[in-house]
Amino acid sequence: MESMEAKLPQNPPRKTHKLVLCAQICLRIVAISTAFAATWTIVNAKETVVVFGLQFDARYTYSSAFKFFAFANAIACGFTWLSLMFVLLIFRHGRFTPSNFFFLFLHDLFMMSLILSGVAAGTAIGFVGRYGNSHAGWSEICDRLKKYCDKVTTSMVLSYLSVICLVVLTVISAGKSRQIMV
Repeated sequence: MESMEAKLPQNPPRKTHKLVLCAQICLRIVAISTAFAATWTIVNAKETVVVFGLQFDARYTYSSAFKFFAFANAIACGFTWLSLMFVLLIFRHGRFTPSNFFFLFLHDLFMMSLILSGVAAGTAIGFVGRYGNSHAGWSEICDRLKKYCDKVTTSMVLSYLSVICLVVLTVISAGKSRQIMV
């Protein structure tokens, strides 16, 4: 029994903490970047077309779902940037406590929920815009507003990438908050 204990490394948590914090930093940077890019893309998604002599504009502000999507991504981008500063502070001062990871877990859970609800609302409206709804009598608009729909689709994909990063961060933070630090 003593020989097995002698073979185990004595101080792996320090190296593990650095690895986890580096992963958190990288994932937060990707989440911030994708949320910012999604916000930027949806805000700049504008197109004007002329149909039967009438001019039609398409902008994200014309849909409450797209406005919610844009604001949810912007808010999550800002708060995730603040959490990145918190993680860098933890990394710099070596405060690897379960309570710090618990606060990160709560933050990541809230931001993931916010972006997920925004992207779900945007996806629902985007689906109707792309394919229409024959039961409600809504026709598709993406056959006329190709550039606008492509930008909205790109924004949705970027936001889904941000959700994936935040899900992984939530799982990592939850796991680290339950560990007893040595």
